[in-house]
Order: sequence, then C-alpha cells, then structure tokens
Amino acid sequence: MKKINLLFVCRYNRFRSRIALAYFNKINKNKSIKAKSAGLIKGNPLSPFTIKIAKEEFELDIKGKIQGLSSKLMAWQNMTVVVANDVPSQVFDKNKKYGKEVIVWKIKDVAGSDKVAVEEITKSIIKKVDDLNEKLRGK
Repeated sequence: MKKINLLFVCRYNRFRSRIALAYFNKINKNKSIKAKSAGLIKGNPLSPFTIKIAKEEFELDIKGKIQGLSSKLMAWQNMTVVVANDVPSQVFDKNKKYGKEVIVWKIKDVAGSDKVAVEEITKSIIKKVDDLNEKLRGK
C-alpha cells in the first residue's frame, strides 16, 4: 500500500475538519496513512461548547491550535477531504493535475450552541469517516 497523507479541510478548522481528524485518528489502524486538518481560513479559537460535546458524547479530543491551509500542507497531502459545504472545491482543482485525490463532503457548519445540531453533524461526519476508512482499506 502506498503512503497516504490525508488532509481534512473545513472553513475555519474549528469543528468539522477537527471532528473528522479526531475520529479518523481514533479508528485508523494503518500506519501508512497519516492525517491532519486545516481551515481554508484560520479561524477563532475553538468553542468550549463543541469541545465539551465532542469529548462527552463521542469521546473525541478536538482541542489544539487552529491551523490554516498552507502551501506546506498542500505539498504534504496527497488526498484532501473537504468536510464542508462552504469551502469552494475549486481551491483544490490543481490537486487533480498532480495526481492528488479530492473528496467533497457537503456538511453544514453548526451555528452557535445548538447541542442537537452539533451531535447530528458529528454523527454525519463519523459515518463519512467510517466509509472513507473502509475505502482506504482497499487501496
């Protein structure tokens, strides 16, 4: 199996890409797959509310520094998953030119402190990551 450098991207790296990364790292057993996350725009610090729900409801640690998309990250990755409906996939058009894969999940962001919305979006991301992990096992 070839080495995969997987980059999860959302708008601000405050919720969706962090949930995807934390869950992927929790279930990934393949040492040749490394994952990171970033925001198209470097956002504000994480919401204590979403950190708490991720930890208490899903046993996911999403704490850490916000990371913006950089040329270094773009060079590192060979597969990008856009975990957002508000990030234009055209940003990653050149990836295909260089043989890099781009996957787009049109997942909405959560507004404010809506616990049900955070839980539903998190469940949706977990399902998508499970499907991706299954797909990567076949590569």
